[in-house]
Amino acid sequence: MILRMAILLSVAGVLAACDGAPKYESGQRYDKGVRTVAVPVAKNATFDRKVAPELTDALVKAIESGTHFRVTSEGRADTVLRATIRTVDLQQISKSRGTKLTEEMSLNVTVDYEWIDQRTGKPLVQRNGFRESAVFVASLPVQQPIDLARFQVVEQLASAIVDSMQADW
Repeated sequence: MILRMAILLSVAGVLAACDGAPKYESGQRYDKGVRTVAVPVAKNATFDRKVAPELTDALVKAIESGTHFRVTSEGRADTVLRATIRTVDLQQISKSRGTKLTEEMSLNVTVDYEWIDQRTGKPLVQRNGFRESAVFVASLPVQQPIDLARFQVVEQLASAIVDSMQADW
């Protein structure tokens, strides 16, 4: 009984001492006034023609499933999220010791993006040189298609971009 009372008094003392400390809260970190976002098809400065529409689709899905924002047309949106794919490149990670053929490859995609408040014209989030990678096995017997790596990279990019939309402004 005495131990329980001592613990309660200790906790009460700690809470009283913390009264002037900064308060932290979890939950939504975005401006409550922003309700809609437009996501035009990403611009593409590379030769990989599949990555732009796939990134755009992944962004729309990530926004709709992971935020309170509603995706709408640019003319009706409070904000617009624009992305430009700067580079898509392959990097050899490993070779077969016997055949010297490539086994593992990394698909690397670099994106610039900005999220603009259309009401003020000012960027809410802006980032250049944002890069994600995915590894795939290019050789037999597994021989994964590059499309699998592209899907992984696009999903990672979309998730990270949407996370940045919810970060402190």
